[in-house]
Amino acid sequence: MSHIISTERVHRDRRDLRNVRGMLPFLWEFRGRAILALACLVVAKLANVGVPILLKEIVDAFENPETRVLVLPVSLLLAYGLLKLSAALFNEMRDVVFARVRYRAMRRLSTRVLEHLHRLSLRYHLERQSGAISRDLERGTRSVSTILNYMVFSVLPVLVEFSLVAAILLTQYALVFTLVTFGTVAVYVGFTLAITEWRMDFRHQMNRLDSEANSQAFDSLMNYETVKYFGNEAMELDRYDGTLSDWEQVAVKSQSSMSLLNFGQGSIIAVGVTFIMVFAAQGVVDASMSIGDLVLVNALLLQLFIPLNFLGIVYRQIKYALADMDLVFKLLERQPEIADRQGSVPLVLRDGGVRFERVDFHYQPERQILRRLSFAIEPGQKLAVVGHSGAGKSTLARLLFRFYDVTGGRILIDGQDLRDVTQDSLRAVIGIVPQDTVLFNESILYNLSYGRPGASRAEIERAAQMAHILDFIEALPEGWDTVVGERGLKLSGGEKQRVAIARAILKRPRILVFDEATSSLDSHTEQAIQQTLAEVAEDHTSLVIAHRLSTVVDADLILVMEGGCIRERGTHRGLLLQQGAYAGMWDLQRREREALLERAG
Repeated sequence: MSHIISTERVHRDRRDLRNVRGMLPFLWEFRGRAILALACLVVAKLANVGVPILLKEIVDAFENPETRVLVLPVSLLLAYGLLKLSAALFNEMRDVVFARVRYRAMRRLSTRVLEHLHRLSLRYHLERQSGAISRDLERGTRSVSTILNYMVFSVLPVLVEFSLVAAILLTQYALVFTLVTFGTVAVYVGFTLAITEWRMDFRHQMNRLDSEANSQAFDSLMNYETVKYFGNEAMELDRYDGTLSDWEQVAVKSQSSMSLLNFGQGSIIAVGVTFIMVFAAQGVVDASMSIGDLVLVNALLLQLFIPLNFLGIVYRQIKYALADMDLVFKLLERQPEIADRQGSVPLVLRDGGVRFERVDFHYQPERQILRRLSFAIEPGQKLAVVGHSGAGKSTLARLLFRFYDVTGGRILIDGQDLRDVTQDSLRAVIGIVPQDTVLFNESILYNLSYGRPGASRAEIERAAQMAHILDFIEALPEGWDTVVGERGLKLSGGEKQRVAIARAILKRPRILVFDEATSSLDSHTEQAIQQTLAEVAEDHTSLVIAHRLSTVVDADLILVMEGGCIRERGTHRGLLLQQGAYAGMWDLQRREREALLERAG
């Protein structure tokens, strides 16, 4: 067991070093500022160490009766004050100079992480826990500031000051003072490292439980309506509180072990300072040292050990920050499942023809979704895909957008394999009205203009008018500035769908995908929107994925899917004449509509 723990710690240390190296490129942009900040640090510490040296001279001057008491101590006191002022000045200059470095590094890392998250595949985003990722990213980016802050404002200052104090002790006093000082520091550092490494296991457990609890709370709030529907508030609270209970137990252990560490560090420092003072006092007694020397040694050691005491806390915080940072760098190391191939070129769009050739696809190997699927959508043609839930209809749209790569066969646009062109150029020519429209927690104007951010206000209003949503928007108290709420919860399903349609209109793509585009609309609005969709799709290559067969009767070609295969294909009239699966679905939906009308009547 101890061997496993030791191996894990070695692995963790290697990761920490790699993560610190990974942070260096974020500092390179302001390397000049970083060097200037270090220069200010050295000057500040030189002034700081000079203070006790001047204090020794002042004490010795008062001891000497022949000294010009009214002249020499005054000059020394003025120099003493100047050194104190210089130390404060250069410390603040270091802070001001380094602030840009620290906050720019945080900004760059945060931006890089978000960029990387956008590059990761749809599979990752469907499986991730948003709450846990949010907390991990927050801690991870904050850890960069923490590490830089402690390194520049705590670790390096102590190292510089320790070097200066060591040089004074070695050159001015007996070797025993240096040995006791170095020995105390060595014991202190060894004790701190050993106990802190032991405590890190508690920190990792706390991080895991904290992320888990945050994810549970986030999911519970995101599914607020579902929780209310089933009256499961108590269950959600019990689940959340149970995770926090485990976190509490680990947190108590962490705090108790920290108290042990603090007491041990204080004891080591107390013993070291006591030995130093005993030797210094003996030196004064046998006249090998002056009272000023005793004051100097005492001041130097206190000046050294006080920050060294905080260095234990700093070390722990750096280790914690490295643990937090590891979460972010592990995320950055995750390779996107879908990536542009070496030598990918932008898609050259000519007519906008789409072809699926013997396409196989599965999310998991044991569950095949599409089986040797072949069909073509000619330029300007409207092709509809219908079938029962689970037939693989919506998967076609995801493959066309290349959210996933086919596991067999290929998909072509104007004869170009989607895997050979850049993803950006591919998605630029395709517009979609999805089944589940999710909006940003921003204004309606922001959400609608998302289809083409550079569009003019007139173009945006024209798209809204075509989607039959302009009158609704202008009737709102805040009009275009109305905030739609998280995921668009303040709008009805039909209103969100019409925003999505307006967005697709505004994008002006050559290829259009309608994935259950009217599923959230009432019959009256659906009829109005159908005409709009027909106008929008005119002269466009269109893939329509539908459940309501009434929305695809005008399609040039209809595919009936079942079990990942094409069972039937043809026009609406031709499929009805076949008296097959399509005709059965049409008859069933016709009877449902008639029953609905009877109830409404």
